[in-house]
Amino acid sequence: ADADGPHQVAVDAGSVLDFTEAPADVHAAVAGFAGAGFDLTVELPVRARVLRLGAQEHVLVLVLHHIAADGVSVAPLARDLIAAYAARTAGAAPAWAPLPVQYADYTLWQRETLGDPDDPDSTTARQREFWTRTLAGLPDRIVLPADRPGPAVQSGASADVAFTVDADVHARLRAVAATENATVFMTVHAALVALLSRLGAGDDIAVGTAVAGRGAAELDDLVGMFVNTVVLRTPVRPEVTFADLVAQVREADLAAFAHADLPFDQVVEAVRPARSTAHHPLFQVSLALADFAAPTLELDGLGIAVEDIARDSSQFDLALELREHTGD
Repeated sequence: ADADGPHQVAVDAGSVLDFTEAPADVHAAVAGFAGAGFDLTVELPVRARVLRLGAQEHVLVLVLHHIAADGVSVAPLARDLIAAYAARTAGAAPAWAPLPVQYADYTLWQRETLGDPDDPDSTTARQREFWTRTLAGLPDRIVLPADRPGPAVQSGASADVAFTVDADVHARLRAVAATENATVFMTVHAALVALLSRLGAGDDIAVGTAVAGRGAAELDDLVGMFVNTVVLRTPVRPEVTFADLVAQVREADLAAFAHADLPFDQVVEAVRPARSTAHHPLFQVSLALADFAAPTLELDGLGIAVEDIARDSSQFDLALELREHTGD
C-alpha cells in the first residue's frame, strides 16, 4: 500500500512446492502444514507440500489463504493442476488459454460498482442504509444451550460433527420448498431458526451465510476471493405456521441477497454493534448450502483420492454446512 491505498504487486513466486520425505504420522503432518498461519506481509498466500509415502504413493497438500481463493476456486484450480501435471509428465509446458479477465479487473469493477460512499445515490450508500435499517436493534448475540459458560475471549477451538440427512427427509424438504416457491436453502434456513428459537436462542435470530459474488460468466474460471458474508435476520413468533415462516424467510433472504455487494466489514462498521472478544459480531451461527461444483481429479494412469482433514478452529459458535447429493 502507498498514500493512494492498496494496490496489486506482481511478484516472482519462485518455488512454492516443498518436498518432504515420508513423515511418521501423515495425518499430523498434513494438519500441521495446513493449520500453520500466513504472514501476508512477507509470504505468498499459497503453499504446497508433497509427502512421499512410498515409491508410487504421495500426498499433495495445497494450502490457500482465504484472501486468495474461495470455495468456487477449487474446481478450476484442480483442473489447472491436473492439466499442468499431464503436460509436465509428457515433457511439455501446460498450454492454458488466457482468461478473459484477471482478479485485478474484478477489483476495479467492484470499486466502480460500489461507488463513492459520500454519494447518497451510490450502491455503497444505499446498501449501507438498508443494512443499518434492517439490523437496527439486533441482539448482540443469541444464546445457545451449552454445558459450560463461554470464554471471555473466543478461543476458536472447534470440532466437526458429520451427519447425513436421509433421502426421504431431503425429498420432503425439496417438496416444501417447491410448494412455498422457495429454495432448499430458504427452507433449511427457516427450519434452523425455528429449531434455534425452540432451543432458547430467542425470537430474533440472525444467521450468517456466504454469497458467491460471481455475477458474470467471465469469473467462473478465475481463482480468487469473491465471497461476501450476508446477515439474515428472522423474527420468530410461536403462532406462525412453518409455511408462513418459510414465506417470511424467503422475503427477508431475497432482500438481503439483493444488498449483498457491501463488504461485511463495512456492514459491521455501519451497524456498529457492541463489539466483544467473546463472539463474532452480528451473528454467531452460520449456514451454508454448498452449490458449487466439486473438483474433478481424473488423470490416465494415476489414481487420485481426496482426503478430508479434521478442522479444529471456527470463528462461529455453530456452523451448519450442507451439500446436496442426488442420484448416488
